[in-house]
Amino acid sequence: MTMVHDRSPRTDDEVLAATDVPTLLRHGLTRETFRTALFGDGAIAAAVTLDRLGVLPRSVTYVAKIVRAGGLEYAAGLAEPLPSREASACLQDWLETAAQAGGAPGDEARAARWLETVAEIVSMRRAGRGATAGPEQS
Repeated sequence: MTMVHDRSPRTDDEVLAATDVPTLLRHGLTRETFRTALFGDGAIAAAVTLDRLGVLPRSVTYVAKIVRAGGLEYAAGLAEPLPSREASACLQDWLETAAQAGGAPGDEARAARWLETVAEIVSMRRAGRGATAGPEQS
C-alpha cells in the first residue's frame, strides 16, 4: 500500500520511519495518555528504522536487558549498543531521550518493555519476509 503525502507516493514503512520516535518516548514514558502512541506507532516506527539498518531482534532484546539491569542512563552511555555505528547512534538518541524524560518509578521498566516490543516487531517483520539475516531489500 502506498500513501500520497506532499505529492510524492510513500510506502507505509516510509511514513512510519519518519515518525518522531524521541518525541513519542519523551511523552509516552511520562504521560499515560501518550502510552498507546509510544507502544503503537512509536514501536513500529523504531522497528522499521532498526530493521532497515539490519539490526537483529536479539540485539534490541539485549539492550532491553541492559536497561533493566543498569538503567537508561547507563545503556545510553554504552559506546556501541548495537552492532553497527548508524544503528547505535539511532538507539543512543532514543535512550538518551528516554533517560532525560524518565525519572518516575517504572519509567525504566516501561522503556525496557518498549524495547522488547520493538524487538518483537522486528522479528515479525523478518518472519513475514522469510528473512533470517540482513536488512530489508528495497
